[in-house]
Amino acid sequence: MTATKTLSDRIKAHGTAARMLQNAASGAYQFPIPAAYTNWVEEARAWRNGAVLLNQSYHMTDLYVRGPQVKALLERVGVNSFKTWGRDKAKQLVCCNPDGYVIGDVICFGLEDDEALLIGRPPVCNWVAYQAEISGLDVTTEFDIRSLENPDKPRKLYRYEVQGPKALDILNAVNEGGPLTTKFFNMGEITIAGCKARTLSHGMGGAQGLELWGPYEEGQKVYDRLMEVGAEYGMLRAGARAYATAAMESGWIPSPLPAIYSGEAMQAYRDWLPANGFEGTTSVGGSFEPEDVADYYLTPWDLDYQRVVKFDHDFIGRAALEKMAEGPHRVKVTLVWDKADVLRIFAGLMEDFPGPKLMEMPTGNYTAHPYDQVLLNGEMVGLSTYPTYSANERAWISLAMVRADLAEQGTKLSILWGEANGGSGKPHVEEHVQMEIGAEVHPWPIHEASRLSYRSQG
Repeated sequence: MTATKTLSDRIKAHGTAARMLQNAASGAYQFPIPAAYTNWVEEARAWRNGAVLLNQSYHMTDLYVRGPQVKALLERVGVNSFKTWGRDKAKQLVCCNPDGYVIGDVICFGLEDDEALLIGRPPVCNWVAYQAEISGLDVTTEFDIRSLENPDKPRKLYRYEVQGPKALDILNAVNEGGPLTTKFFNMGEITIAGCKARTLSHGMGGAQGLELWGPYEEGQKVYDRLMEVGAEYGMLRAGARAYATAAMESGWIPSPLPAIYSGEAMQAYRDWLPANGFEGTTSVGGSFEPEDVADYYLTPWDLDYQRVVKFDHDFIGRAALEKMAEGPHRVKVTLVWDKADVLRIFAGLMEDFPGPKLMEMPTGNYTAHPYDQVLLNGEMVGLSTYPTYSANERAWISLAMVRADLAEQGTKLSILWGEANGGSGKPHVEEHVQMEIGAEVHPWPIHEASRLSYRSQG
C-alpha cells in the first residue's frame, strides 16, 4: 500500500478533491472554550447591548514572520497594498492563488517593522510559510499551532476581546497606562494588573472595542482583572455557541474553501502540505455539491474584498485579478430566512423519518465550509454560507453571494437546505430530505449601526 504523506496523496486516494471534502469525517470549525458561561442568547446579545469578553486564545493559528524582507513577502502573497505597513499597523491580509481565487484571509499585525504576526484559520498561515520557504527572501517563520492540533502545548499569547457599548468604559477603567488607541484597526497598548498588552481597535454591534494580547503566562491575571471590573458593568463572557454567531452578524465569511485543490500551478504546494493537516481533513457540506472542486472557489468580489485589492505591487494572482475585474461579479448580501419555512424544518424533525436536515442551534453549519444553493424559480443564482440564528436580529440569517441583479434589498430568493440523495458519507450527517427555504435579501452587516459606523470609528 502506498503511504499517504501529502495532500496530493490524500486526494489521489479519494479519487477527487471534491469527493474527499464532501465525505470528510470532520465537522464544523471548533472553538475550544466552554459552550456557554451563562446562556448563549444573552451572551450574544451582550455585544449589542452591554459588554462581552471573548477568549480567542485557543482556536486560531499564529504565524510569526521575521526578517528584513517581511514586507516584500507580504507584498508577494497579499492582494493588499503594504506601502504604509509597519510597526503598530494591522491589515486584513487577503491571499489568492495564481488564478485569482481566494485562499483565505487573516489579520496581519505589525509587531515591528521587520516582524509580522498572522492570526487566523490555518490555510493562509500555511500558504505564507510555504511562500517564505520558496521565495528566497530573507525571512524566517515560526508557527504557534492552534490548541486543537497541539493540545498539550501552551500558547505563546493570550488573546481577548472586550466588545459592546460599554466596552471602552471597562477598558478605560482597567487601564493603568496611557490613553487607549481607538482609531479603527490601529494598534496601541494597555496596562492591566501591571501587565502590558498590545491592542487592536475594532468593534462589534456598532460599538468600539479592543482586542488585546500579551504573554500567555500573564493571561489569567489580566482575565481576572477584566472580569472584576467588568462585573460592575454587567459584562458577560461569550462561550463557543455565542461566539460562533458573531461572524454572520458582522458580515464576515470565515472560511472560504482555500483555492488550492486543483491546478498545475498549485501542485507543488499540495505536495508540500501534509495529508493530515487542516486542508486534508477539512470538510464541505450543503446542497451545492459540484464534481469539480474548483466550482467551490470564490473571488474577492464574492467576499467583498475587491475594496482591498490594490494593483500597486506585484502579487500572486495579480494578472488574473486584473482580467477578472471587468466582471461580471456576484454581490455579497445577508439572507434572512423565511420564518414560516424555518419552522417547517423544526416541525419536520418531529414527523416521520427521514425528515429535514437538522439545524443545530444557534449555528446550522455542520462542516467547516458550508455551501448551499441559492435559487430563483429553480435556477441556481448564488451560494449561501453559515446559516445562523441571530439572537440580536431574532432571525435565521446567512451570508451569501448572489447574481448582481438580485442583490437589491427585499429581493425574494430561496435556499436549498440539505444534501442530495439523503446526505453525503460524512458520519455526522444524518439521513434527511432536502427542503427549499424562502429568503429575503438584506445588506451586510445586517445591523445598521455596524454597517454605517464600523470602519469610521475614530
